[in-house]
Parts: sequence; C-alpha cells; structure tokens
Amino acid sequence: MKRMLTSCFGLGFMPIASGTWGSMPPAIIFAGMCLVCSGWGLVAANAVLMIVLAVLGSIVCVKFTPDVVKIAGKKDPGEIVADEFAGQSVTFIGAYASGGKEIAIVAVAGFLLFRLFDIIKPWPIRKLEKLPDGWGVLADDLLAGLFAGILLQTGLFVVKFTGWSG
Repeated sequence: MKRMLTSCFGLGFMPIASGTWGSMPPAIIFAGMCLVCSGWGLVAANAVLMIVLAVLGSIVCVKFTPDVVKIAGKKDPGEIVADEFAGQSVTFIGAYASGGKEIAIVAVAGFLLFRLFDIIKPWPIRKLEKLPDGWGVLADDLLAGLFAGILLQTGLFVVKFTGWSG
C-alpha cells in the first residue's frame, strides 16, 4: 500500500518520465475546477482543494518514502511521485482561469513551469534534497511548486491587469 500511495496509484511506475506523470493529476484537477466554478468561488475552492492535495501528498511522501526507499534500494526512486503531486498542487494555489482556452493555457503553463523548476532545480531548490528521509524527497518539489506558482501568478497578473497578450 505504501508503494501504491507514494507512486500516486501507479503513475510512478510509468516507464518514462514518472515525475511528469505524477505532476499531471493536480493540473487536471485544477482545469476541472475551473470548468465548474467561477469568480471568487473558483479562487477560494481551488485554493482549498490545492492546499488539501499538497498536504496529502506531503504526508504520504514524508511518512512512506523511507520504507519505499528501503524496498527499492535507491535514495530517491523514480516510482515516488507523491512529491511531484504535492509540489504541482502548490503551483496552482490561488491560480485562476475564467474559461475555455484560458483554462488550458493556465493549466499547461503551471504544469510546464513546475516541471521546469523540478528538473533544473535552481538554487536553493537543489540544496533541499539533502534533507533527511522523505523531507529531502519532498522539500525540493514544494519549493519548485512555490517558484512556479509565483511565476504563474506574475504572468497572470501581467496578462489580466495590463491587457498585454503578446
């Protein structure tokens, strides 16, 4: 059961880019929320849901990663994607999209920004990998999610409030 939870019900066992697969559910859930909610209801409901997902992914990662690491025999096995799930959820806290093409653009932009920060791990993200046990697996993804979320919110601000659309 621990491996099933840390792999986000098997997504971590995908043969290629398991972290990318583990990042997809929060982006899809964000897009779904944007389809069913609007206005401040969307912002509030989405923020609460993304916080809940980030907390759940974090708890699973910290609690079960040490056992899965022992089973897999690697420090950060690719099958563990609960950290990506949590970090991607952080990216979408407070994000919004009002409909149609905008939902897809914001969901894809948030997804790609998180994957970029998670993969390249700029300072100080990489330093967090040195934390012990599940914390080292999780913390870098939470900070990558925070960086991606800040960049996503900045982009949304520029587009929404300046009218700039490229």
